[in-house]
Order: sequence, then structure tokens, then C-alpha cells
Amino acid sequence: MTLRGLRLLALATTLCLPTSVWSADLVPPTHEFTLDNGLRVLVRQDHRAPVAVVMVWYKVGSIDEPPGMTGISHMLEHMLFKDTKHLSPGDYSSLVARFGGQSNAFTAYEYTGYYQQYEATRLPLALELEAERMAHLRIDDDEFFRELQVVLEERRQRTDDNPNALAWEKFTGILSPGQGYAHPIIGWRQEIQQYQPEMAEHWYERWYMPGNATLVVAGDVDVDEVRALTERFFGAIPARDVPARPEPRQADIAGERRLNLVMPVQVPTLYMGWNLPSLLTAEDTHEFYALSMLSGILDGGRSARFQRNLVRGPRLAAGVSANYRGLARGDGAFIVSGTPTPGTSLDQLEAAVEAEIRAIVETPPDVAELDRVRAQVLSSHVFGQDSLFGQAMELGYLSVLGIDWRLRAGMAEALAAVTPEDVSAVARRYLTRERRAVAFVEPHVAPDTAQETADE
Repeated sequence: MTLRGLRLLALATTLCLPTSVWSADLVPPTHEFTLDNGLRVLVRQDHRAPVAVVMVWYKVGSIDEPPGMTGISHMLEHMLFKDTKHLSPGDYSSLVARFGGQSNAFTAYEYTGYYQQYEATRLPLALELEAERMAHLRIDDDEFFRELQVVLEERRQRTDDNPNALAWEKFTGILSPGQGYAHPIIGWRQEIQQYQPEMAEHWYERWYMPGNATLVVAGDVDVDEVRALTERFFGAIPARDVPARPEPRQADIAGERRLNLVMPVQVPTLYMGWNLPSLLTAEDTHEFYALSMLSGILDGGRSARFQRNLVRGPRLAAGVSANYRGLARGDGAFIVSGTPTPGTSLDQLEAAVEAEIRAIVETPPDVAELDRVRAQVLSSHVFGQDSLFGQAMELGYLSVLGIDWRLRAGMAEALAAVTPEDVSAVARRYLTRERRAVAFVEPHVAPDTAQETADE
């Protein structure tokens, strides 16, 4: 049987299981403990392969950055691969490579994370390197300004010279006004250019400490060994007071915002986004699951409404997607993006998307639609267990957001409780004009090309 066949068989078998079996099977043995200095540790035991993944997540990201320092979390992430008390630039990467490992880091709105992956017996090395990073960073001025140029080049390649990415950055700026989600994670270029080494040092001293971090270890490991090694390498790092971070609260309704962009893109694009609660800011967490189901009804495979009614039916769009960003520290967002087919205007595509939403508001979806979406959501979580890295990511992500890492265990039951009327209710309550931001991105047409088109 092919790999695809095996996966389909596993999916068919799993979806027939009752909720109680889902809860047991979807959460491999996981242990949690906290060191005296405040470091939280999550250990996921999965012995299918002799591999270990180590991640350290810090509760600081771009939403924590004040004006004038946008992107400093990302800049500091780069510096964490440079000088420390016992390592010189290049030593960290060469050690990881010498012992057959992989390593990298990532910065997001709510967190900054670092990871290593090795053959399981290299676990002590991974933990020692992360403890060194947490306790002993040194920032050399010359090295800092060299790395600053790397970050500026990264921004140029990924955003400034990429019209689609630049359009998305401008759209997100109006999607979440007055929130940290409105500025780019990498930061604004004019602020990056003014970074000084002491700014990164300040950010490190403020946020990089045991009590503001979660260590995740997943793989072919023993929890007692992990506990002993964690105490050995991290236990002596002093505890420090963790700065207060504002509790997430629902933002005031901003009113409709619209943006018209003409840029050197290849095809026009429509962006529509609605500000609405996340799992953390919702008054009723049941709405999180209803909004997740709404997203799947609109964009959940070839049988979803956008595909059926906008792409494959009247062919108004080459593609349309819907995504509910409901796992966030602050408010979430429901985002629709689409590309019209030739001959279809962005106004027409926007009206067609609105019509699909209005249809759900006025007439609840049928039970068969909900069953299809529920199966897709749950199957994606089943397949997520195939990857040790994916498991570690989930544990760390939920931890730094302040969400119980056992969220997966109750998902089947929570989704089963969503009714067709619930889906209509959240669409009616949240996908409204006063919560909406819209961006039209039109291709820039050179004068010569425009004249040729007119002559034709």
C-alpha cells in the first residue's frame, strides 16, 4: 500500500473512534514540571524514532515592542547565534553541525523560539547550548552592526522587493489598528537602520530569563533524565522578576477601513479581514470552535463553498481562501484573500465573497457540511502527530500563549458541540462591515503598455 493509502486508512479508522478514545490517543505521554527559578518544562515522550527535539520559547515578540524599536525581538534572535561567554561567532552552528544536528530560530508576534534537533543521545549538548544562550549572551558592537546589515537585506529580499509581501504588510497595518499586530515582525526599515547594540542588550536583559521561558523536549527521551539534565544546565541560572505583559482584551470595533494599492504585482488581489475574538479574548470559548467551522465551510477543500461557488462554478476567482487566526495572545482575525479571473473586477469578487457570507448568515449550513469540516479539522490534528517537530511546536506555542497544552484532547468534543445555528450566529455577529478591513491590490501598468492596450 502507498503512503497515501496508509494515511487514508488511518484517517478512516480514526474518525470512527468515539471522543473518549480521541482524547487518549491524541495526547502522547506528556510531563510538566517547573524549576525553582521559574523555568517551565514540557516533556513529550515519543519513542518511534531515536530523535530528540529541544525548543526554548520566550514570551516576547513584536507585539511587545514600543515605537522606535519595531523588530528588535527579531534582531536579538539573530544575535543569539553570535557571542556568549563561552562561544564565539560561528561556534554554535559548527557544534550543532559536528554532531549531526539541525538548529534555527523564529520570531512571531507573541514569542521568540529557538530549536535544535539531534539523534537522541545528543540531548545534553542541546540543553547546554540553550542554557548558555539564556544566561551568557554578549553583544559585540562590530558583530552587531554586521548583523544589522543582514537583517536589512532580509527585509529587502522578503518584503521591500516583493510586491505581494509589501501589499500584505500594508494590509495588516490597517487590519489591527492600535495593536502590536499592526507593525511587521521584522520591523520598519527606518527603525531597523537606527538600532544600537544597547537596545538589543536591554531587550535581552528584560525578557530572557527562566521565568519567562518554556523548555520543550520531545522525542525518544526519558522524563527523569530530562529532569536531571535540566536541573544540571538551567538550575543555576538566577530567577529574576518577569516584566508584566498586559492581559489580552477585546479591542474596540475600529470601523470599516479600505486601502487601494497600485503595485508591480502580476495579478490583482483582494484582501478582506475582520477583527474578532481569539480563543483567549472570546467571552464564550464556544465561539472559537464555531468560527473555526465557519472557516472550513468557506474554504475546506474542493467541496467548500468558495471553491464550489466562486472558483469551479461561475469562475469568478482563480483562487479564494479563508483563514481564522484564532490562536493569538490578543484578538484574532478572520481573513479572506482571493485573485479574480480575467474579466472579473475586484469589486465583483468582493461582492461575491459578501454574498457567500450572507448566505450563511441567513441560512445555517446543513449537518452534512459540518460533518465534513469536522472530519477535516480532526484529521489535520491526527497527521500533526506524525512529526516530532510539529508536536514540540504545538506544546511551546500553546504554552507561551497561556493556553492549556491539552487543548487537542478536548477538540473533538468541542467541535461536536457546534451546531449549524452557531455557525450562522458567529458569522452574523462578527463578519460585519464595521469590523472589516479591505484592500484592493491592482497591478501597476507601465504607460507604454497602457497605450498599447488602448490601441488594440
